[in-house]
Amino acid sequence: MGALDGILVVSLEQAVAAPLCTMRLAEAGARIIKLERAEGDFARGYDDVVHGESAYFVWLNRGKESLRIDIKQPQDAALLERMLAQADVFVQNLAPGATARAGFGSADLRARHPRLITCDISGYGEDGPGATMKAYDFLIQCESGLAAITGTEHGPARVGISVADIACGMNAHAGILQALVERERTGKGRGIAVSLFDGMADFMAVPLLHYDYAGKAPQRAGLAHPSIAPYGAFGTGDGRQLVISIQNQREWANFCRTVLQMPDMIDNPFFATNNLRVHNRAELDAMVGKLFGTLPLDELIVRCEAAGTAWARLNGVDGLSAHSQLRRVEVETPTGPAAVPASPIRWDGEAPAARPVPALGAHDESIRSEFA
Repeated sequence: MGALDGILVVSLEQAVAAPLCTMRLAEAGARIIKLERAEGDFARGYDDVVHGESAYFVWLNRGKESLRIDIKQPQDAALLERMLAQADVFVQNLAPGATARAGFGSADLRARHPRLITCDISGYGEDGPGATMKAYDFLIQCESGLAAITGTEHGPARVGISVADIACGMNAHAGILQALVERERTGKGRGIAVSLFDGMADFMAVPLLHYDYAGKAPQRAGLAHPSIAPYGAFGTGDGRQLVISIQNQREWANFCRTVLQMPDMIDNPFFATNNLRVHNRAELDAMVGKLFGTLPLDELIVRCEAAGTAWARLNGVDGLSAHSQLRRVEVETPTGPAAVPASPIRWDGEAPAARPVPALGAHDESIRSEFA
């Protein structure tokens, strides 16, 4: 039994944002009917690394039913209408206006089915001069300014995962849960609209406020922090990398005494405050780097632990794969089992589990029969 058992979600979805939203609903027990074109969600073909399956698709489509459908065809449009008459939630992330042109616009659907919650996912919103722009994740990272503050002094960079899609899917998930709670009180559904751009604009609030009110956005700092020092990755004597972060004066003093073993540095006129340390970052980083370069990683970690200094290894994905804190769950796919990260939401007394990833059209016959 899940919190959303009995909730039916029909999702005309593709790629990342909408599938992430509905995957989280499925984890909570909702029934998700995933509507796919004849050739399938194009995320099925992003790669084939999970013994022939796409890593993206395996990650995002656990616990769903797959129905191939063409809503431009009268019979399939009528089928979708019958499904929505029983559904609690309709999610779609087609191009703006596409569902409305097919007769399934959000406002019209809620007029026909007052308890239905609709969630429209787009790149830049439903209106405005940018509404029809192509909205792939990387493009949104660039348009929102995220890429401009990511990277090093040598140039901007893309965040290495689909962060705009992920943020949008999380926002859609939160909005749907809020609408379900509201419907318990009012008996009426709501229209929800979320966009990739709005999600990134929200994430960019601090740089935006710096620009709007101080006249200057934070500069790219690589693994450093634009307004805190010391903060970043330093090479160790055994050829590895250790990341440290000093957040306040108490941590600075403990770092000097125990990690650097240089108590005179605490009140050094060049480094006594965070503002001074940021201003003199190059000199400070050189000094810390010189010391770290003489000691092995394990000894530096012991010193950091003793000082209460925040630290991390600069892991690659190989480090994540072997990490002591990584929780995995096995999921069945059409070509065999795969181990994926467990849901980040932990429920007291409940072990993590994952329902299967559907083959394309695996539920065509059963769903068409059910909603005949």
